[in-house]
Amino acid sequence: MDVVSDAIAAVRIGRPSSDRVALDGSWSTRIAAYDGAGFHVLLKGGCWLLADGGEPVSLSAGDAVLLPHGTGHVLADSPLDEAAVARAAPFERLLDARTPDTGRTAPGAVEMLCGKYRLDRSRVHPLMAELPEVVHLPHRIGGHAELRSAIDLLGRELDARRPGSCIAVPSLLDLLLVYMIRSWMSEGSTGTWPAVLGDPVAATALRALHSDPAAPWTNDRLAAEAGVSRPTLARRFTALVGRPPMAYLTWWRLTFAATLLRDTTDSLAAIARQVGYGTPYAFSHAFSREFGTTPGRYRTESTLPQAE
Repeated sequence: MDVVSDAIAAVRIGRPSSDRVALDGSWSTRIAAYDGAGFHVLLKGGCWLLADGGEPVSLSAGDAVLLPHGTGHVLADSPLDEAAVARAAPFERLLDARTPDTGRTAPGAVEMLCGKYRLDRSRVHPLMAELPEVVHLPHRIGGHAELRSAIDLLGRELDARRPGSCIAVPSLLDLLLVYMIRSWMSEGSTGTWPAVLGDPVAATALRALHSDPAAPWTNDRLAAEAGVSRPTLARRFTALVGRPPMAYLTWWRLTFAATLLRDTTDSLAAIARQVGYGTPYAFSHAFSREFGTTPGRYRTESTLPQAE
């Protein structure tokens, strides 16, 4: 696994959901704050988005927008003022207007794909945490080719009920999330993590730790992997990532363990081995110190049914 994939996998739970809606005339709708990440893809026409506490954003056909922290927001046909925000109807009313036979609203001047990802906020990777409230990815000819392809494929899958679409659509939505984050990182963002993954020393060390977290890593071994001296690794890694290499490794091992507890039925002994602990006791002690609960209790609580 690479850092971006691990950062997403650590927090994503359940399956993503999406709805295709179409609108005409004057309209505004509110999407309430959500314990996850929301997104919109403009398939036709244009509209405006106003995130709570943010500035209005103009969206055009082909644009994608990600709200990685589930911020509440309003969508409208025209620039948003207080009146438009005040009259915004709940988004659920748009969904209620869909026709029963197709599950879609009637064609309109504006058509968009709206959806959300469920996320577990208890152990967010710093890469995900530093994403801005709104990630706007405007459509540009020749730009973000993978994102454009995913959007085109999604549009086609949603236009027709094809065999296998129940698997294809969630898989494409997963790809969409990866491509939106990748596109944000390639936009010349001033965030910390694009700089981290662009640094050859820090990026090499992180790839090594994420590729094999159970390995008996030491600062010397990791420095050799990165091709630099131990002091150089410690200085550059700590300055960019915000914690020393071995402290990051400990945090990532336990974060990865939490994902395994949630998503697998592996025994504690097996999980301990996968994340680099010699005994279940040593693993349980470290996990309890980090999460404030035992691995067994964490597994029970994290696998309880959760409402959408």
